Amino acid sequence: MFVFSTVFLTVLICILTIIVLKFSLFVVDQETVAVVERLGKFNRAATAGLNFRLPFLEWVSGWLSLRIQQIDITIETKTKDNVFVKVEVSVQYHVVAEKIYDAFYRLTDPKKQIESFVFDVIRAEVPKLILDDVFEKKDSIAIAVKNELAELMSNFGYALVKALVTNIEPDEKVKAAMNEINEQQRLRMAAQEKGEAEKILIVKNAEAEAEGMRLQGLGVANQRKAIIDGLKQSIREFQAEMSEVSPSEIMNLVMMVQYYDTLKDIGSRDKSNTIFMPHSPSSVSDIAKQLLCKSVVE
Repeated sequence: MFVFSTVFLTVLICILTIIVLKFSLFVVDQETVAVVERLGKFNRAATAGLNFRLPFLEWVSGWLSLRIQQIDITIETKTKDNVFVKVEVSVQYHVVAEKIYDAFYRLTDPKKQIESFVFDVIRAEVPKLILDDVFEKKDSIAIAVKNELAELMSNFGYALVKALVTNIEPDEKVKAAMNEINEQQRLRMAAQEKGEAEKILIVKNAEAEAEGMRLQGLGVANQRKAIIDGLKQSIREFQAEMSEVSPSEIMNLVMMVQYYDTLKDIGSRDKSNTIFMPHSPSSVSDIAKQLLCKSVVE
């Protein structure tokens, strides 16, 4: 009987010990805080690791994560120029380890409270700006959100890490109108660039043509000078050999040779047009007389 009582007592003690340990020991994960209450009143914040609480007197009433959390909020509001836009804001925040009491007890739903604050800030800032300025100053809007929330949420045990305006979505009709304006601006710029390119091309072609004509004129002038110099030399040599021949007769002879050379050159071309020209020797003198008469008249 004594042995039975001893065994029973030992088993009972073991069971009670297990129960006490079960209700006394608890583990808190990393970057997490357990809120411990004693008889319904806040007692302490248990940090990561193995923790002890008084069984039946202390309870873990809740858990708070110390990790950075993010909440995405979409707010519809109106700009200064009466355009409805949807502004998407992302807010990153975390619980302040030194303010566990405020973070756990002062706010029932922290996310809802943050949303309310963000709504107030966005609807106060965006109506001050026209649509174009909303796009340009979205960083300033995000800073305003952060500055406003940082002070408010610090009273409730939360710290703001960053506030970002991630997207600004105008009304569909306004967006289509903006796209149309951008398209027309780009088309106008393309037309201007094309016009400038064509203008440059025309100017360059004109300059090239003028330079070509100048060089062509220079070549013709040099050619004529060379012909005249050659004729002078031929006349001098002819007179040196035959002094009894007059210069006019020599000139007629030279012109005849030049005339027949011209006929030969025209006839040798494959794609030349049909030209009827006098080819008798007397025609050369007739042409010379006509040129002489024309020069005298002028």
